[in-house]
Amino acid sequence: MKPLKIVWQRLLDRKGRTCTRCGSTQESLESAVVKLRAVLAPLGLEPELEAHDISESAFKKDPSASNRIWIADRPLEDWLDARTGSSPCCSVCGDSECRTVEIGEDVFEAIPEEMIVKAALVAAAQTLAPAGEAAAGCCEPAPSKSECCAPARADSIRTSHDGARSNKTGPRSGKPAAR
Repeated sequence: MKPLKIVWQRLLDRKGRTCTRCGSTQESLESAVVKLRAVLAPLGLEPELEAHDISESAFKKDPSASNRIWIADRPLEDWLDARTGSSPCCSVCGDSECRTVEIGEDVFEAIPEEMIVKAALVAAAQTLAPAGEAAAGCCEPAPSKSECCAPARADSIRTSHDGARSNKTGPRSGKPAAR
């Protein structure tokens, strides 16, 4: 299996404790990895979670380094078109302004499982895209209006067992019709 690397770093004090928001993010990451294993296995990908500790001295220099996630060597925010911000934290972090993630008007202090799963799926799609091809551009373009409503060609018609005729594709969906 090809690894899908997920790296998370957070502050740990001398007693091995972290703040509430990092603790919640850890739970989200662990749940997300379980879901991602099931979803990505058929695609030949396996999520690998690495947790890195930040010392108190390193944290004091850069509090935004704590509770940070990278997926496939890119920050989580890149995959979700999100921004980073900060807000006062608690306990182990003291009164530091710790990292937040912002999507639209929503601000997340702890990173929810759904956000991690979504970012990982976007990363996986790009990982699986053919070389030099963006994941968004890997599919055939939708037919133009003139093509989608054009009369069916004889070779695109099939006959069912009961003699009824139908198009190979369903109406306007471009998906195969149910058999």
